[in-house]
Amino acid sequence: MIAQFKWRDMPVTIRASAKGYAAIWLRRHPYSNSMRLTRTDYERRALEKGKIAVYSMLRDWIKGQVIAIETGMLSFEAAFLGQIMLPTGETVLERIERDNVLSLPAPTPAH
Repeated sequence: MIAQFKWRDMPVTIRASAKGYAAIWLRRHPYSNSMRLTRTDYERRALEKGKIAVYSMLRDWIKGQVIAIETGMLSFEAAFLGQIMLPTGETVLERIERDNVLSLPAPTPAH
């Protein structure tokens, strides 16, 4: 899924996949042979559930970021830096990842 919008002539693109949500849902609700659906149909149903969840998450996340911007909690750039579209058609995050510009230390395990 792709959500796109402009904020004061700044194009934003947010890509999201329902596959991750579907995979988690399937782990929590595993298929069994006693179900009235085939495994393929069951997996399709999980993907549909994932699509609905991702729509909701995108709506809520974008709305929350916009409210944070409007109330002065965050700047637009702080809220959406990774999703701002560059003239090349890629997002800032895609450019950073491609060029390996940002090298953060590996996370340490929690104790």
